[in-house]
Amino acid sequence: MAESFRQVEHQRTIVFGRGTIDTVGELVGEGFVLLSTPRARAAAGGVLDRAGVVIDVPRGRVDEIAADLRHRVSGGPLVALGGGRVIDVAKALAAADPPRGVVGIPTTLSAAEMTAFHRQAAGVGPQAPHVRPALVINDPDLSGSQPAGQLAASTGNAFGHAIVAIFSVGSNPVARAVGRAAAARLVGGWAASEPDRDELALGALLAGWAVDCSGLGPHHAIAQTLVRLTGVGHGEANVALLESSIAGIRRRLPGGVEELESDVGVDLEAFARRLRVRAGALGIDRLRDDPQLLDRVVTGAASRPELERVAPAPDPDELRAIYRAAASMPVATDRGG
Repeated sequence: MAESFRQVEHQRTIVFGRGTIDTVGELVGEGFVLLSTPRARAAAGGVLDRAGVVIDVPRGRVDEIAADLRHRVSGGPLVALGGGRVIDVAKALAAADPPRGVVGIPTTLSAAEMTAFHRQAAGVGPQAPHVRPALVINDPDLSGSQPAGQLAASTGNAFGHAIVAIFSVGSNPVARAVGRAAAARLVGGWAASEPDRDELALGALLAGWAVDCSGLGPHHAIAQTLVRLTGVGHGEANVALLESSIAGIRRRLPGGVEELESDVGVDLEAFARRLRVRAGALGIDRLRDDPQLLDRVVTGAASRPELERVAPAPDPDELRAIYRAAASMPVATDRGG
């Protein structure tokens, strides 16, 4: 079981460990606005009991959802109990009508609670500041609670965070060190036949902390474009693209990838492929069956500035190859992983 801890940073407190969901009363109080989903609420009834207003966050685009919910949210802190969509909507709502604090209680490995990355609510100008939750309560009973297949997909997202933090040109020695620790935890979390949910929860938290320092990179720009233009699930997109993303970094920085593999004890592409198989993300059918959609996705990804954070930035031909690999499950030979 991963070690529990409480860390107080500038303008943020992070509480991690099993049972930490019970600190909501101490740290947040009562009468708050709770943004959640039916699955998340069922897993954390104590949070529901303390809420003043409960709002279920529907599926859809964060900017559109946040715009639709603005009239229903007033006063007090926003407590986001759920996955990345729920937490990003809370951040967008706080940015739209400041000042308002956000408490992030994750039920997936998205690490949205650890970053200031989010789309703004529709109608909110680009000058609005982005919001990072001021309080994070990460209880592995919740953050590691997804079924194994969904957990594998969510791990693909978290591992992408770690990879970007390690290899981005915008990173720094602290973020790289934390990213390496995160990668080791995430690999270790899948070392046995059943996932070690505590290790995965801590690995995702560390990866989120690190990528918040380095900034997002090509992997997430490519994945987010796929999600936005095709409606594919966020975890599915990340895990389907991860192997090709890592291969792209290997072509640019082979020594760095080999050093990381020595640290974590696996072939990185092989690990990504195992996650993809475990997640069941064996092919993004919409990309395979609709050439025009593939063209739109490539064009959309090519315009993202995050591509520049790994040099040289992938060009449209490389982006097309990455998406085509996501459209079919590639058969490759492991290099010892």
